[in-house]
Amino acid sequence: METKAIAKTVRIAPRKARLVIDLIRGKNIKEAQAILMFTPRGASPIILKVLNSAVANAEHNNNANIEDLYVKEAYVNEGVRLKRLLPRAKGQGDIIKKRTSHITVVVAEKE
Repeated sequence: METKAIAKTVRIAPRKARLVIDLIRGKNIKEAQAILMFTPRGASPIILKVLNSAVANAEHNNNANIEDLYVKEAYVNEGVRLKRLLPRAKGQGDIIKKRTSHITVVVAEKE
């Protein structure tokens, strides 16, 4: 039985979030939470929030036991890009792309 949680349009670049999400893939829930709490990256609190949401979904909707859960899938997809202008010489402008992420965490019970 699988349960997932998704955070859409999170204001962090997918490349930075993938560095953190790779650390927890395949781990049990307690270990993944400990890793995220002590990882000094900006994406860590956001991914921890999504992980806790997936665990709460599993507990509430599927009556799953928290001790038996592990991170089955965890991935980051690219969201929309916010386009901003940076003034340059001679009245021109450079486009700055502020990237966003869609973070998905799937938890499942060990068999």
